[in-house]
Amino acid sequence: MRKWLLALCCALLALSAAADGQRCVSDDRGKPICLPAPAQRIIALSPGATELLYAAGAAEQLIAAVSFSDYPEAAKALPRVGSYNRFDLESIISLQPDLLIGWHSGNPTEQLAQLEALGLTVYYSELRGFDDVSRTLRRLGTLAGTEARANAAADDFQQGIEALRRQYQHADPLPVFQQIWVNPLMTVNDEHLISEATRLCGGVNVFGELPRLAARIDHEAVLAANPEAIIAGGMGEENHSWLNDWRSFSGLLAVQRDNLFFIPPSTLQRPTPRLLDGTRLLCQHLDTARGRR
Repeated sequence: MRKWLLALCCALLALSAAADGQRCVSDDRGKPICLPAPAQRIIALSPGATELLYAAGAAEQLIAAVSFSDYPEAAKALPRVGSYNRFDLESIISLQPDLLIGWHSGNPTEQLAQLEALGLTVYYSELRGFDDVSRTLRRLGTLAGTEARANAAADDFQQGIEALRRQYQHADPLPVFQQIWVNPLMTVNDEHLISEATRLCGGVNVFGELPRLAARIDHEAVLAANPEAIIAGGMGEENHSWLNDWRSFSGLLAVQRDNLFFIPPSTLQRPTPRLLDGTRLLCQHLDTARGRR
């Protein structure tokens, strides 16, 4: 009931705002974000937000981003305002943005609060599933006045995900270890977006029941879980070195069957439309592992 009432209030707010020429959406806290006109000076406070804004057609309004905002290629030329975990507040203020796209769980809470206290508009993003990607694209399109481009990108993403879901809905379950970092060794639980992609492909996250979204583990835990496949990102888009470390663990079923697979981290660990590419590759890898049974 509470969610229904919130959705109704947001819909009424959007209708009222439209009548006044405003642009209103709800961010991922459920807080209404209203602008008097399409945003013209947007700053992205995470690499994922940068990529989403480009996909939503807001490239011309994007004036700055944080470090590691590396996709698409044009994003590398944007002025930097610090990193996602420590902003350069003076630089942000000097650029006079009319909209900031924040990362609720990744950005420093106190710095986001400071920006809001200064009167700046902050949209808080927190993408946890496939639906969040398409939903965020549509919201950003509304705020930037690029609805046609944003809605088309959202539709393409949704249709691609649904096609994969139909293709793999009857796939044989396959135990998977998803490695997201090497030192310390880290994985994700079933609440994470990576696990949603894993499930879509018929994979079963062997650490899905861990209490933390992203958790530290040790090699002994992986040995005990004995996954049939190991999926790893890396320190870069072409760095497979994390997988090489596992080859010395000959007792692992994944090693015995050579089911050690690399996926460029930005396509599976960053909640953007390229998640569709990463999920397709993940499904292909798990199909390969099934063929080695």
